[in-house]
Amino acid sequence: MKTIGRMQRIDDLRTVWPHEEYDFSKWLAQEENLSELGDALGIEMELEETESPVGNFSVDIFARESGTSRGVIIENQLEDTDHDHLGKIITYAAGKEAAVIVWIVKHARDEHKQAVSWMNQHTDEDIGIFLVEIELWRIGDSLPAPKFNVVERPNEWAKTVKAAEVLTPLKKFQLSFWQQFADYAFQPGTAFSKTFGRRKAFATNWYNLSTGTASVVVEFTINVARHVATAGLYIFAKRNDIYEQLSQMDASSSEVLEAPVEWSQGEKDWRMFVSRPLSKDFEQQNYTAYFDWFMKEALALRGIVGKCK
Repeated sequence: MKTIGRMQRIDDLRTVWPHEEYDFSKWLAQEENLSELGDALGIEMELEETESPVGNFSVDIFARESGTSRGVIIENQLEDTDHDHLGKIITYAAGKEAAVIVWIVKHARDEHKQAVSWMNQHTDEDIGIFLVEIELWRIGDSLPAPKFNVVERPNEWAKTVKAAEVLTPLKKFQLSFWQQFADYAFQPGTAFSKTFGRRKAFATNWYNLSTGTASVVVEFTINVARHVATAGLYIFAKRNDIYEQLSQMDASSSEVLEAPVEWSQGEKDWRMFVSRPLSKDFEQQNYTAYFDWFMKEALALRGIVGKCK
């Protein structure tokens, strides 16, 4: 019979990270570690900066949610939760206009769990607060391994229901459409679900997915008034290099996407996309054909981005 190791918890986090700012925050800001935290939270993030200024103070980590560019603040505390840090996360969130707040601690006191739960129930549906306990484990003489335990998270179902009660008919349709798309597209085992991570559906005319390339996302849109759907790439201004490469690939991209490539430019971004008309009775139809089109184009678009250096 094979010998099996026993997992041992490392109670003193500071044996690995002696200082929150110089050790833990720098460790967490590394792409692979931020990604591991994102997996626990169910969101994808891209680092903006560490020790990001907020007036005379600074938040440990400021990031952006991939695909939506929503601000994410991360405050680290390698001790039990306290009132001081609870006040800090509120101050930092206001200063950064952040939509996602992450408070990482060694141990969450019951009163602070209740406080975070209360805030999640009483804030706008676009605001989410996560309370996360960080643990360290090892097997025998192995290297320490981190584990993120989310002890409080936004009650997305309750917020979605609350928001739906005040949505216009168009917004209710958009929310339902993207929820149906996500349920259809992310069935286990498909090439699409293996390539892309599921995103929460919102009552908007768009739905975004990560391409795996920073500041470039796949974006789907539906416009019932204009009877058109689009599938394309949303490129943030700081990726001018990607924009320039893609703009020189119109002919090959059109061939891969099986439709003429169109472009639109905003003040801080670009969109490259292909279009598909919606029938006039679109809202009464089975949407499967459109879902299949979105999925096919998304895989092609990710392949196109992959050719950029």
